[in-house]
Amino acid sequence: MSSKDAPPPLPEPLPVPVADSHTHLDMQSGTVEEALTKAAAVGVTTVVQVGCDLKGSRWAAETAERYDNVHAAVALHPNEAPRIVLGDPDGWSRQGARIPGGDAALDEALAEIDRLAALPYVRAVGETGLDHFRTGPEGMAAQERSFRAHIEIAKRRGKALVIHDREAHADVLRVLDEEGAPERTVFHCYSGDAEMAEICAAKGYYMSFAGNVTFKNAQPLRDALAVAPLELVLVETDAPFLTPAPYRGRPNAPYLIPVTVRAMAAVRGITEEELAGAIAVNTANAFDY
Repeated sequence: MSSKDAPPPLPEPLPVPVADSHTHLDMQSGTVEEALTKAAAVGVTTVVQVGCDLKGSRWAAETAERYDNVHAAVALHPNEAPRIVLGDPDGWSRQGARIPGGDAALDEALAEIDRLAALPYVRAVGETGLDHFRTGPEGMAAQERSFRAHIEIAKRRGKALVIHDREAHADVLRVLDEEGAPERTVFHCYSGDAEMAEICAAKGYYMSFAGNVTFKNAQPLRDALAVAPLELVLVETDAPFLTPAPYRGRPNAPYLIPVTVRAMAAVRGITEEELAGAIAVNTANAFDY
């Protein structure tokens, strides 16, 4: 295994235990036990496991049921909704016919998300939202319909809402305003600028920062972090993606949270202990655990 592909080394432990507010253990190498053990060794004692489709959401719920320090979020990812409505191009029956999609198929999938969201160890509905980077005009209506449905489920079930927002800031904020956001709303992998951070702050939305806040070209993210109220700041890996510098391009995992926390503390001009303490409280508040 080349050094580029090898997992980064364990960082120094944090002085205060924190949570990884957004990870995908099912997409990472190794077992759940190994991931949780490595994370706990550096002070990351809780993770939120996030589903992106029906299979992943069921897995998230089952994993949260098995491990006390894992909480689940369930949803159809914004890019999953168009695939369901338009018919999965990779989904073929044994007879060679395409698996049909349509609004009824999306409704059926959303009903399953609603069922999962009722489980006590499922703490959030997400990641849902809008993604204008990967979805063309033909899929945007399905995305928005799915997003609105997830908002309704989160409010009715009393769960946090976890938002995926990629190149869709104005539309995400518009839909939240139109539908009425849940009491606890989290912008996962926050990607807006300082101006948007002030809008989110005014509405009480949590902003979760990932490893990309450490990237050289991410000054707008650091500017947003600098103005975000400390009581609304979370941290995440989005592992196996967005590995923080200096390990960018190598596999990400919850145990690398301390690298991002230390970079965030430097941006805020506070100690890592102060930031970690705030993040621990904020994450528990956001996901009600």
